[in-house]
Amino acid sequence: MPPVGSPERPARVLLLGYGIGGAAFHAPLIAATPGLRLAAVTTRDPQRVAEVGARYPGAAVLPDGETALASAGDFDLAVVTTPNRSHVPLARTALEAGLAVVVDKPLAARAAEAEELVALAGRRQRPLTVFQNRRWDGDLLTLRRLIADGSLGRVQRFESRFERWRPRPKVGWRELADPRDAGGVLYDLGSHLIDQALLLFGPPTSVYAELDVRRPGAAVDDDAFVALTHAGGVRSHLWASATAADVGPRLRVLGSAAAYVKHGLDVQEEQLRGGTRPGDAGYGVEDESAWGTIGTDGDRRPVATERGDYPAFYVAVAAALRGEGPVPVDPADAVAALRVVEAAQRSAATGAPVAL
Repeated sequence: MPPVGSPERPARVLLLGYGIGGAAFHAPLIAATPGLRLAAVTTRDPQRVAEVGARYPGAAVLPDGETALASAGDFDLAVVTTPNRSHVPLARTALEAGLAVVVDKPLAARAAEAEELVALAGRRQRPLTVFQNRRWDGDLLTLRRLIADGSLGRVQRFESRFERWRPRPKVGWRELADPRDAGGVLYDLGSHLIDQALLLFGPPTSVYAELDVRRPGAAVDDDAFVALTHAGGVRSHLWASATAADVGPRLRVLGSAAAYVKHGLDVQEEQLRGGTRPGDAGYGVEDESAWGTIGTDGDRRPVATERGDYPAFYVAVAAALRGEGPVPVDPADAVAALRVVEAAQRSAATGAPVAL
């Protein structure tokens, strides 16, 4: 019999949640992946129920995660893309039921909770991974290529930003102050920035952070700066903000031989939200006008942005289910990133760097 996760025997995927993450990212990526089948989606919202029926007619619609996981034997993989406070309980229930699990970032609100999930997955011998999709942004893939081929020389400073101009808080769980909700830009955008920095340059020895609440009526951090000193000597300066009236470069990477500077976000989120699907012509391809540059002052040239590849995440998930490779993101990486988040919170509270 073919293994679960093969095109001949697709893994039955339960998508827990159909908000922006479920609708724009997970559902279309799952549906486009050979070896995976979107079997069920949870949502109570009538408009979203209708949307699932129209876009994924083969998927059942269930009201909530508890109802869905009561029939866990009908599925092989659970994807948790619900509000942050529910990540741990839903992932725990799915693992205990024998399912493989994908959890949207952040894996948990605290590193200790994330560690417990990783340990549970080990005991149950079930795959657990975290949807750090921005490891497959075109700009990051480009930077990894430039580092690998020596174009930058020895990297000295890594500057990375996810900035927005949202001067009024939106209604929703990301704006709630209860620590269990893991709200604020440090958890939301900072989780990506920290993950990318650790992926590129390894663990930090020191963390310094500034976390501010700038917008009237906001209850959680909406402007964050995190500085990491990596064990190898690279310094990462990371900005996450909802209050940036002027958005800085997405990446500015300074090396001993050259610098790479890139403005603008990866195109995949906008494409997916606009209805473009993996496999469509132009998916993940950035227009030449948006390419970054490499060089030194007075001597710079455009450098082509690698094609963005969010589909690679679920291709690797399917391979892991077949026993043909590791999960795309080691959950231990998510634990390490949460330790940095917690160190940043301590640093911001004291005004001093925190050693790790």
